[in-house]
Amino acid sequence: MHVFNYGRSYLERGDARPIYLPELPLVRGALLPQAPLDMAGALRDAAPDAWGRRVIINRLMGLKGVGAHAVEFDELTYLLHSGSDRIGALDFQTSPDRYRPREAENATLEELLEAAERVDRGEPIPPALDKALFHGSSIGGARPKALIEDGQEKFIAKFSATNDTYAIVKAEYVAMRLAKEAAGLTVAAVRLVKANGKDVLLVKRFDRERTGAGWTRRAMVSALTLLGLSEMQARYASYHDLTDIIRARFTEPRDSLRELYGRMVFNVLSGNTDDHARNHAAFWNGESLALTPAYDLCPQQRTGREANQAMLIGQEDRRSRLETCRLAASAFLLNDVEARALIHAQIDAIGAAWDGICDEADLSKIDRAFLWRRQFLNDYAFEGFGR
Repeated sequence: MHVFNYGRSYLERGDARPIYLPELPLVRGALLPQAPLDMAGALRDAAPDAWGRRVIINRLMGLKGVGAHAVEFDELTYLLHSGSDRIGALDFQTSPDRYRPREAENATLEELLEAAERVDRGEPIPPALDKALFHGSSIGGARPKALIEDGQEKFIAKFSATNDTYAIVKAEYVAMRLAKEAAGLTVAAVRLVKANGKDVLLVKRFDRERTGAGWTRRAMVSALTLLGLSEMQARYASYHDLTDIIRARFTEPRDSLRELYGRMVFNVLSGNTDDHARNHAAFWNGESLALTPAYDLCPQQRTGREANQAMLIGQEDRRSRLETCRLAASAFLLNDVEARALIHAQIDAIGAAWDGICDEADLSKIDRAFLWRRQFLNDYAFEGFGR
């Protein structure tokens, strides 16, 4: 169990704000995580996930490929050995009074791609690229990625993986663009670029803002933390339970509920079944919550006709169907007419924008055929839902 204490000097600051409530209130003394958590969720949100852990194991142990799979460090090791520019506002240091950021060394996108591919294949990383790739080790998710800065903007660079069976980087670009341009959702800005002849998706970071004094950080918490669930309990996360929290604790709850409903419907229509509770998040300003832009909207390859969402849509139903979404509408403060109108609008808009956004991505005919009516607007999504 990881016990947390606020420093006395921090508690005495006039502008001190809690890392997250109700988990970590501004009080003296030990704050124990609520069972069954081993660490406060707001702290665990800042830890690296599968990809970052592979980079850290590679760096600390020199183990590659299968050998790295048998290694598992404790959470503090991952927190203290991952990059400082992690998602959200937190960082972790060994010293209580001296801040030494673990920063990146300059590297091109091509060099970062090469380093990521080496980790993905289980090969050694050249020393010159080790620190550059290590900078992005704090990012969540399982796929190869890195952090880059381009003047006044910061991006997460997402690379293809060696075991990809379709153009997954372009597919995510198409989904993110359709979510914004066709579905009208609030979505992180994306760019599609090339490095070493391969596609790279650049996702603009919305947790960083450039000011005259430099970069500022915005605090965030995942839906998993909002719901008070551990990693092992993630399968119990539901949109329905998340709506209860939005109504009680979010600014502009009605607009947030409609936005979340739109994202849920889009996930079903785009074949994004990886909508787990770490792929939803909220900004935290010390008092209230607000939805972050949507991110990680990526169609997933289907293994059969039927599919399920990672998060429950209703209290007991996670089937990837529009009818399941329609029946859950009341929890989002939408009536049946409003829910149907939103669903129909997304269907029509996705169809109308499909060719244009696929052209933006230079998506091949083969990849378009693979995605259309298989991931995007799959027949199963319409089962039981009448026009």
